[in-house]
Amino acid sequence: MPLKKQLSVFLENRPGLLARICGILSEARVNILALSIHDTIDNALTRLILDDPTKGLLLLEAEGFYVTEQEVVVLAVENAPGVLAKVAQCLGRADINIEYAYCTASGDQENGCVVLKTREPERTLDCLREFE
Repeated sequence: MPLKKQLSVFLENRPGLLARICGILSEARVNILALSIHDTIDNALTRLILDDPTKGLLLLEAEGFYVTEQEVVVLAVENAPGVLAKVAQCLGRADINIEYAYCTASGDQENGCVVLKTREPERTLDCLREFE
């Protein structure tokens, strides 16, 4: 279970901007491993985990996008009922607040993946070792 660099890109909420970001990364052969978009009326916050976050950051900033970088925990978990509850309970017992999370798995996958943002990524990592 690794700590990963996540990029947050602030965008106007309008058609074509996600395509532009994805195109910039694709042309540079940077792979998107995870993606989350949170929209508001005028803006969107796009969170990306890339196979080369440093290259992605430099490319997007060079194109004029406002980008920040955060450390997140990426946890592979069993795709079964109750697993996320156990993860949240483990962190709750350790008094670690989940600032946000996103996850995915299709119905036929044995495992899924959850991305967790906390203020203490190293402590979060230590707390969740039981899920490895």
